[in-house]
Amino acid sequence: MNITADSVKQLRERTGAGMMECKKALVETQGDLDAAVELMRKSGLAKADKKAARVAAEGTVVTERAGNSAVLVEVNCETDFVARSDEFLSFARDVARKALVTASTDVAALLGAAEGAVSGGVATLEDQRRALIAKIGENISVRRFVRVDSPGPLGAYVHGGRIASLVALKGGDEALAKDLAMHVAAANPAYIDVHGVPAAVLDKEREILAEQTKGEKKPPEIIAKMVEGRLRKYLAEITLVGQAFVKDEDTTVEKLLKQANATVVQFVRYAVGDGIEKKQDDFVGEVMAQVKAQEKAKGDDGPSKH
Repeated sequence: MNITADSVKQLRERTGAGMMECKKALVETQGDLDAAVELMRKSGLAKADKKAARVAAEGTVVTERAGNSAVLVEVNCETDFVARSDEFLSFARDVARKALVTASTDVAALLGAAEGAVSGGVATLEDQRRALIAKIGENISVRRFVRVDSPGPLGAYVHGGRIASLVALKGGDEALAKDLAMHVAAANPAYIDVHGVPAAVLDKEREILAEQTKGEKKPPEIIAKMVEGRLRKYLAEITLVGQAFVKDEDTTVEKLLKQANATVVQFVRYAVGDGIEKKQDDFVGEVMAQVKAQEKAKGDDGPSKH
């Protein structure tokens, strides 16, 4: 079958593997990108699924807090220039403030809610959003928000307006909650602990690790131990409590929590554009098209040759 250069490029971005290996895997899987990633992981050619590295969308993430409750909001726009503008950031803060004081559970309800303070004397956030679009000339959308109510200390952290996190604790103190929110923003764990990892994820990873050991000239019981050892290492990497603490790599988050007699009840992390693929502009193509158009215009305006 015909494997396109674009599909090879996508697979390279996701796996970090070479071009020929990617093309071969795509041929084997009939062009199925996800199947090719899994095949390459099983053969040891893929370091990791780097799909997230392709994500690129502009905007900001904002937190707003009152007592032991906080919200985290993502608002998107088309360009970094607008994302840094005062008007856009003011709108994002309005969204966060309103999300905190209303009972809305989804974006549509939040934008249409009449209660809660909104800047500029407009009735709803949707009215404000439309007015801002008309003024700036860019599409602006409220993509998502989440509310966290903590039984104890609550940590919030925002990094550069592009990554933000909330951590709710039972036990411990505010300083620990803030440190853990910073850790979540930096380390991006997927789950709190192994108990939160779905069985399907465990089974799939165990299958991949077992496939990687094929060809190892060791007794089956040793192979089984190798697989379980690698699985434990994988779980430590993707769970919050298993990770090395970003401010002290000699200790784990689990040890830190035990010292403080605390447990993590919930955490959430937003990164601007996470899961959104941004259209890649062909600047070279644009320039060439402009040059050709200019040359054509000159030819059309020039003297006729007889």
